[in-house]
Amino acid sequence: MIMKIEHIGVFVFDLVGMRDFYASYFGFIPNDSFYENARGLKTCFMRAPDGGARLELMTKPNLTPNEGTAGMAHIALSVGSKETVDSLTEWLKNDGYQVTSGPRTTGDGYYESCVLDPEGNTVEITV
Repeated sequence: MIMKIEHIGVFVFDLVGMRDFYASYFGFIPNDSFYENARGLKTCFMRAPDGGARLELMTKPNLTPNEGTAGMAHIALSVGSKETVDSLTEWLKNDGYQVTSGPRTTGDGYYESCVLDPEGNTVEITV
């Protein structure tokens, strides 16, 4: 059996703002339409520029923060080189996004930085 991550789903409050963040800084390509079903769920699938795993942004009425529970820790996005990690981290910092760590080499050998997206989710930028 061959296994790969097909997509990662993240509930968000501002679907358009989050779509624009991931498209602008990481090159994700959104689909042309948002889908809404009887429950009011709206989604936007975005594909990675290299054709890898997709990102599904989702929102619904009465969405509440998932505070204090176990869940997703971060989204890790590989950008190909240390130089790109450095320049993208600086770009995000200059645009007012919070850098929570790095760029640095971690104990397990990754060169990475971590930033918070507009809704406080950790994005790990790695080689």
